[in-house]
Amino acid sequence: MAQAISPPPEVVREDGPARGDSTDAAGLGRVRAAVFVAPALLLIAVFLVFPALWVLYLGLTNYRLTGVAAAEPQFVGLDNFIEAVTTPAFWNSTWLTVEFVLGSAVIGQAVLGFTIAWLMRDRRGTLKRAVEGLVILAWILPSAIVAFLWVALLDRDSGTLNAMLGIPGFAWLLDHPMLSIIIFNVWRGTAFSMMLYGAALGNVPPSHLESARLAGASSWQQLRDVVFPHIRGHILTNLLLISLWTFNDFGPFLLTAGGPDGRSEVLAVHVYKVALQAGELGHGAAVSTVILLINLVVAVFYLRLLRSKK
Repeated sequence: MAQAISPPPEVVREDGPARGDSTDAAGLGRVRAAVFVAPALLLIAVFLVFPALWVLYLGLTNYRLTGVAAAEPQFVGLDNFIEAVTTPAFWNSTWLTVEFVLGSAVIGQAVLGFTIAWLMRDRRGTLKRAVEGLVILAWILPSAIVAFLWVALLDRDSGTLNAMLGIPGFAWLLDHPMLSIIIFNVWRGTAFSMMLYGAALGNVPPSHLESARLAGASSWQQLRDVVFPHIRGHILTNLLLISLWTFNDFGPFLLTAGGPDGRSEVLAVHVYKVALQAGELGHGAAVSTVILLINLVVAVFYLRLLRSKK
């Protein structure tokens, strides 16, 4: 007569934590996990959180670079913030910054970077390496060196561009300051967009493009209906990063110093002039805080687009 087989006794593991203990997925436990992340949290606190709180504090005082207010700053409340957003120079710099971001980042770097990545996607050999090398070289060069090269290119008396065009004496940096710094920033920053889009295009299934081709889709229809939906997340991520970088870029100061007459004084340059040249650190800190809030609004806008299903 067959005997009933009882189930084997439950095996108890002695090397792992009991159920209900406070552990993470790796089984480290909260204390040991906190020890691992503590150095990173400390660096974030020292280099990000504390400077942000310090700038916010300075914006509430009349702190100056020199004088009595430097030794004994007084609390002035929101006076600096009110002055910051009611000064015509601030709104002029804000408009110039929007123009700078739209022209050099959203239109310039994003479009040119995608165009280069699209044209080079099937290329092999020397041509592709040469184009990518030149674009990346412009990106990795220090800003001071790039600015010096562009000043030499656009110089009124002995500039290379005037010599090539046969128009000696034309002052590009004085007559067209915003156009000059926009083209300068496009030339310098396109490499990031090119590399990001190049990696994104590599993930587009070739069979989808071939099917669209066989269906008679034009090049623009292939981009609109096949490529762009596949790389939509990469496009928004790229736009978010280059928009924030350009919004806070101090590079235009190296070319035009915000001139002439404030015609290229973007917000980063405006903060420098208010805080360091004029010595009004409290006012400059208030403007910096307003810039931070604008950056947060731009970031939230892009993130909402990135998370949307449409």
